[in-house]
Amino acid sequence: MSIRLSFSGCLSALVVAISLASVPAQAGERLDTILQNKVLRVGTPGDYRPFAMKTNGQYAGHDIEVIEAMAKELGVKVEYVDTTWPKLMEDLQNNRFDVAVGGITRNAARIGKVHMLPGYAPFGKVALVRTADKDQFKKPEDLNQAKVRVIKNPGGTNEAYVLQNMANAQISTHDKNAEIPALIAEGKGDVMITETYEALHYSKADPRLYAAYLEQPLTPVNELGFMLPTDDADYTRVMAFTWDVLGLRGVLKQEAQQWLQ
Repeated sequence: MSIRLSFSGCLSALVVAISLASVPAQAGERLDTILQNKVLRVGTPGDYRPFAMKTNGQYAGHDIEVIEAMAKELGVKVEYVDTTWPKLMEDLQNNRFDVAVGGITRNAARIGKVHMLPGYAPFGKVALVRTADKDQFKKPEDLNQAKVRVIKNPGGTNEAYVLQNMANAQISTHDKNAEIPALIAEGKGDVMITETYEALHYSKADPRLYAAYLEQPLTPVNELGFMLPTDDADYTRVMAFTWDVLGLRGVLKQEAQQWLQ
């Protein structure tokens, strides 16, 4: 008798398990909220030219124009939310905003925690130095010297590169990424590690600055991407579709030509 009861109980449990497994996973409410409120919350540090820069309360840059175009396609408006590089991932996961933009490197560590839209703007890590000192920086090893003063911005992949590869240098931290190029130009530091496009932007804007290692970047090629939370499969799918539509219509190419060349 006990054997029959045990078998019956196991059979019931199996039926319940199969029934639960057959129920499709439910998407979150993020997309519904965005479409109902007609607001897409966009988080960005706003300090990384030419991708996203906040000046006098106004945002500009490649990523800003692309996300504005995506919002228009969705029929919603953009609401910008201030964040920082150290808190970027935490703020996204804590639902402070719906998408993060502003020159964010795609890598396994990030994609292991969030979704990222297709990559754009292929780049490598380079060094922004003073033009007068450019002959001192020919090889990667030239950066990792005790006499070299490196200024880094906290919380991103540029900081990670400095800490991993420049331990012998004099390393200092400056919280506002957009102010570091001027500090290098003024001689308050010697090197800023950044990506191809930011280095090109500042070297073109200020003749005192030089983008070193452009032809042979310090790291293998990578791409940037927009970060999305993982709580709503429908939202992720719609955002990926919207990105593809902008690519099909030539909008992504147009923005790249305007901001990245």
